[in-house]
Amino acid sequence: MSPQEASRPATVADLPRLEELAQEAVDHLRPGRGGEVWARRSARHAPFHDALARELADDHHHVVVGTVDGVVMGYGVAGIEVLRDGGRLGVVTDLYTDPGCREIGLGELVMEALVHWCGEHGCFGVDSLALPGDRHTKNFFESFGLVARAIVVHRPLP
Repeated sequence: MSPQEASRPATVADLPRLEELAQEAVDHLRPGRGGEVWARRSARHAPFHDALARELADDHHHVVVGTVDGVVMGYGVAGIEVLRDGGRLGVVTDLYTDPGCREIGLGELVMEALVHWCGEHGCFGVDSLALPGDRHTKNFFESFGLVARAIVVHRPLP
């Protein structure tokens, strides 16, 4: 029997696993090109519990888990950013799947749920971030119609 992949809104009961996955996500991306600055500036910071619990309870955020045979193996978080002109932009801040569960469609299920939620909440578009050189993530986002709209440049100083 093949595994059953699914996505669903996260619950408070998922918090321990969400914390584990959030740490794995930071650990996974930190060593990559641009990862250290991302980890210091943009990434979710430990301890993860309180921020994730707030987002679970906040109408302006949506936390989704991806499951394989009912076991949480991935997660994603989207929020609504209200822009200066009053427009609503969906921002996917977290998206991570356990490495052993990649290439089976789990990340796609989570991303579909996040994009759908953004659309239901009046967002005119969806943003996320892919680090430079992370072609897999870039291709993944492009499969959902997300394309580069800005390039951030950086120079380290001694």
